[in-house]
Parts: sequence; structure tokens; C-alpha cells
Amino acid sequence: MVHVRNGSAVSVIIPALDEEEAVQSVIRRVPAWADEIIVVDNGSRDGTGRVAAAAGARVVDEPRHGYGRACMAGARAARSADVLVFLDADGSDHPEQMERLADPIVEGRADLVIGSRTLGSRERGAMSLPQRFGNFLAPLLIRLLWRGRFTDLGPFRAIRADSLQDLRMDAPTYGWTVQMQIRALRARIRCLEVAVDCARRKAGRSKISGTVRGVVGAGAGILACVAIEALSPGFDRTTEQPADQGRRAFLPGRRR
Repeated sequence: MVHVRNGSAVSVIIPALDEEEAVQSVIRRVPAWADEIIVVDNGSRDGTGRVAAAAGARVVDEPRHGYGRACMAGARAARSADVLVFLDADGSDHPEQMERLADPIVEGRADLVIGSRTLGSRERGAMSLPQRFGNFLAPLLIRLLWRGRFTDLGPFRAIRADSLQDLRMDAPTYGWTVQMQIRALRARIRCLEVAVDCARRKAGRSKISGTVRGVVGAGAGILACVAIEALSPGFDRTTEQPADQGRRAFLPGRRR
């Protein structure tokens, strides 16, 4: 692994389930300064793993379905990384904007950076009504319970590898993103939110918004995760901090 981003090794983790048609384009759009690309094949029944490997990614198998399980498998595989960047395999994220997420971390200004589709530009139809409602409700609950100011639970995000380890993530499915944000607040690591753009998925049907089962499962998973975190031992409310130069930043505590 060659350290090419301000002395930090950056690994890109792409969870993928039946994304044969889109994953190749996503991989090829990842900036050249990323040290490695890990595609986690989450039990695909198509050629996702084969296509990803041919495009130059390292493929890790996680046959147990679940977005959180796939993300955790990718993080475990990135043993030499200093910074982990997560993005979706369906082409809805813009890998070209990855520096917005990684640079605040490698420059020592943040430990967790969330790419907010709410603050960025969204292509028409990029997010369904249930997704938009979830992106309103979950951040509202986070603000009420932990006083953390987020506008999105977006999958396009970056985190210091040691900070992720400290969070002891264990949400196996749809609660992964909200659990990370809640535990970051509780652990008092430095959080930042930046604008990213969002496109309509390039192929196939969304596993979440594309089916009633997916919508219900994702919503229930997110709300259940919020409830579990609120009731878990050590629950506290983090003091809200002022925004940093209007960039939707908040610094709950010291760098870990």
C-alpha cells in the first residue's frame, strides 16, 4: 500500500449486493489517490464479485446479508488503512467528490465526515419519499436525544480507522449509518458534515426504496437502532457545539 494522501493510507469500501451492472463504473470513478478499493460481495447471485475484481478491486465475501455486516467485513479487511471511505455500489454516490470527505480527516480537522445529500444537489428521483422522510426523522431524533446536528444518514462517509474501532459497531443491517453517528457523538469524536451530490441509481432496483419490504425493514431498523442506543448503558446527551464556519460542522470532543 502506497501512502499518497497527506501521509495517510485511504481504503475505499463498497458494499455490494447484486450490483453487476453498476459496480464497474463506480470503481473506475474512485480517485487515483485512494490506496485500495475493497468491494464486499454481500451474497450476490449475479457476477458482482467477478466484475469488481476485473475492474481492479479487492473482493471480500460476506455471504450473510446485511449492510452493516458488509461494512464491517470491509473494515476488517482494510488492516493497513488510516482512513476508511464508504460508498454505495449502485452509482448514486459521486466518487469524484471523495476528497471532500477524506481531506478533513487526513488534514487533522475531523475524525468522522458525513456526506450530506441534503446539503448537496440531488438528481430528480434520486431519493424516494420514504428515504427523504427517514432523513428528516432520524436526524431529528439524534438532535433531540444527543444534540448532534446532522442533516443526513448518507452512506458516503469517511472515518479514521482507529475511531471506527473505538465505536465498536455491531449494527448488522440498516442501522449501521445511524449507529455510527450516534456512537460518534457519545464517544465525543470530532464530526463534520459536508455537501455531496446524489444521482439516481444507474441500474437495477434499490434493495431499500425499491420494495415495500425494503422500505419497512430500513425504517424499522433505523428506529430500533436509535431506541437501543438511547437505552443502552452509558447513555448521555452530548452538548451541542456551534457550527464551524457555516459548514455544518460540530466538534463533540477531542480527537481520539
